[in-house]
Amino acid sequence: MAVASTNSAHKSASTFGFASLIETMKTRIARYRVYRQTVNELSELSDRELADLGLHRSMIRRLAMQAAEEQFAR
Repeated sequence: MAVASTNSAHKSASTFGFASLIETMKTRIARYRVYRQTVNELSELSDRELADLGLHRSMIRRLAMQAAEEQFAR
């Protein structure tokens, strides 16, 4: 009987680890989608529109990364 308990405990731990891995992957994919959407939207703006916002085209990727991190830091 002790063997069955040990095996079921091991199975639960590995299942939890797999579930954690899946959640981590879901979060990373969602964060990447926010990043890509932000990059795409800002890239569509003209240089003048970006300047009106106080931005330069070289700042787009960094701002997108910050936006994605802030959204999932909550």
